[in-house]
Amino acid sequence: METDVMTDKQFIKILKMVGMILDGCENLDEAKRKIRELSEDREIAESSGDGKTDHVVNH
Repeated sequence: METDVMTDKQFIKILKMVGMILDGCENLDEAKRKIRELSEDREIAESSGDGKTDHVVNH
């Protein structure tokens, strides 16, 4: 069984991305929808085994 470990740097990047989503939304429902869509996209990529979840975001 493989365990995924998130580094502090990855966690901070995720929090920053969530903050950017919240800043770009007019209301909480829009923010929730966008975050849910991102989560669903990841679940689809994981289930298809296409490797799209294995990426690095450089800023």
